[in-house]
Amino acid sequence: MTSANVKKIKEGFLAYLFLLPAMIVLSIFTFWPVGFSFVLSFFKWDFRNMKNPYFYGLGNYKEILKFDYPVKFPFYMGLIYSLMYIAISLILVFAIFGVINVFKKKKIEIGTVLSIISLFVYFIVRNNVILTLAIILDLIFWGVIIANFKTKIIDKQIMKDHAWLASVIGVVFYIITEFKFSAFFKGQSYGIIDYLLDASNKNLFFKALVNTTYYVILTVPIGLTLALLIALLLNNEIKFKAFFRTAFFIPFVTSSVAVGLIWKWIYNDDVGLLNYLLTTLGMQPVKWLKDAKWTIPTVSIVSIWKSVGYNAMIFLAGLQNIDTFYYEAAEVDGANSVQKFFKITWPLLSPTTFFLLIVSVIGAFKVFQEVFILYDGLPGPYGNSGMTMVYYVFDLFYRQQRMGIASAAAYLLFMVILVFTFIQYRVGDKVVEYVS
Repeated sequence: MTSANVKKIKEGFLAYLFLLPAMIVLSIFTFWPVGFSFVLSFFKWDFRNMKNPYFYGLGNYKEILKFDYPVKFPFYMGLIYSLMYIAISLILVFAIFGVINVFKKKKIEIGTVLSIISLFVYFIVRNNVILTLAIILDLIFWGVIIANFKTKIIDKQIMKDHAWLASVIGVVFYIITEFKFSAFFKGQSYGIIDYLLDASNKNLFFKALVNTTYYVILTVPIGLTLALLIALLLNNEIKFKAFFRTAFFIPFVTSSVAVGLIWKWIYNDDVGLLNYLLTTLGMQPVKWLKDAKWTIPTVSIVSIWKSVGYNAMIFLAGLQNIDTFYYEAAEVDGANSVQKFFKITWPLLSPTTFFLLIVSVIGAFKVFQEVFILYDGLPGPYGNSGMTMVYYVFDLFYRQQRMGIASAAAYLLFMVILVFTFIQYRVGDKVVEYVS
């Protein structure tokens, strides 16, 4: 063994020796509970078997996913139809950008022709898509998509230049395809979203999953957009900049209990500030804490107000890390403010946005305190309208004393967060621009 290798081993040993106290603490308070709860998820341990829990296998997971009443259609059917909806949405995006490419280059590509033909076929058969036909259409449509990507028969550069527009078009058309065709064309929709909405009325876990996903969709985009706008304002030369930074950051460091109590008063039906403003503007007051349809939006408003200052400060740090050389060069080229934002600020801010997106989504899936405080320990006013994933685990563990099934529910939540995080990382690898 050479002296260099001996030195490397000694340095590694010393490094791990310094890490040992932290590793011991993490093992006691993090690693051990995580591992023990995973083992516990396979045991029947509740108030009836407190002293003698027994191995239950996947029974806890099956019990969580068991329906009180039969669903309208099986999961695999929803998956097959959703794959068809996703495929036709992507093909629509290809067709739109292919047509744009025709006008720009005066040349039609094979991919554009295939996409338009696929759209035509779908619109012809959309009202009578039985399961077998859906499988055939899946194979055809995804074959067209793979052909577009693998053989480079369309110009994808224009789509990369307008990635956000392409994403919005695809998502909007997917929603229209899954929900509106059944209303306008009297056809039956069988997508994953339809399955989850139906399942949420027949299974409490799916109810919590749908509510939490709804909360994430409301909170994360709106919160990050407001934070970015605040950061852009604070990045300019304005008076009382230090005061505004502090004011926006204070809610983040304020106790969640205090925040919840303040917002309970703001949401009050009779003397609440929010309803007072609505009546002043000539609008009808809203029963924020008593109407089930307002439960998730009510919780989202509180969460956005609390976290927007922290996100804004992170965005501000990212903005101040962008070299002014880029803006000076853009001004020489005659770029206006909008062009500088979309061509310089937004791309160079993508690592910061990516970080905040990951953290915000994970945090949003773990929402609990706001619901617990606003509704006095209940999951919403009625109908479990505020039942979230963490509240579901809390209710199983602390109130029902069903530790085994609560551990299984916690690991299902972990899997959901893991899937969303994996998707974000895969997308982030392609769209995030790291500039030294």
